[in-house]
Amino acid sequence: MTINVTGAKLSQKEIDSYVKRATDTNPGKKLTAIDINVDGEYVDLKYTFEPVPFNRIRRVTGYLVGTLDRWNDAKKSEEADRVKHNVCC
Repeated sequence: MTINVTGAKLSQKEIDSYVKRATDTNPGKKLTAIDINVDGEYVDLKYTFEPVPFNRIRRVTGYLVGTLDRWNDAKKSEEADRVKHNVCC
């Protein structure tokens, strides 16, 4: 994890508390970097997390699906027979 501190020198205890706050307020996300900018009495925090994998979901024949691998033969045939429209622009 990368920690960048600008504007002042902070104790390790204070830096650790900012890291703990980031992980506590964003459960399930892995913190990769934190930028701490001290401006007088104010502290700006910028967190960077690992990207979250994204699965495409689409609407097919009235159902929201990610993949068609769990469909039976009749539903797969229905999907194959439907009219597919091109999207322009």
